[in-house]
Amino acid sequence: MTDAAAASPALELAQVNLARLKFPLDSPELKDFVDALAPVNADAEAADGFVWRLQSEEGNATDVPVFGDDWLIVNLTMWRDQDALTAYMYQGRHREMLARRREWFERVQEAMTALWWVPAGHRPTVAEAEARLLHLRAHGPTPYAFTLRTSFPARGAEPVAVEVPENLGCSA
Repeated sequence: MTDAAAASPALELAQVNLARLKFPLDSPELKDFVDALAPVNADAEAADGFVWRLQSEEGNATDVPVFGDDWLIVNLTMWRDQDALTAYMYQGRHREMLARRREWFERVQEAMTALWWVPAGHRPTVAEAEARLLHLRAHGPTPYAFTLRTSFPARGAEPVAVEVPENLGCSA
């Protein structure tokens, strides 16, 4: 390892995605989704490159408030890199759930997913995730907040302070 590599901290990929529910979580319409949460989360935790996920005492994050909107649910995870995240997302039970997302969640205009690099060991908060999403909505993909389609390498990823307009919340 070079001196430069030893001096710079390792980075991990943070990922947030939001979904606007079509129905209450305890409704019959969302039963399949709710029943799949524990197995899908277990698959994630067993996936190569998985680091961490936000969860409440219930073992998922469906009751964690985001943007002050009771109809939004949040998924906030950490991964070794984008390849690990992508490999998990598009296989097995998670892929099956992705295929059914329109049954359970509203289509929205705003970006609902953001990625960003953080120092290894850092665990982002929901407020941090909200700020990254708002930045992405205001500025498009940048090293501060980006998408799977337009990503940025870990090296040189430094946070930037940016004012975000107030009208960039979530709307259906």
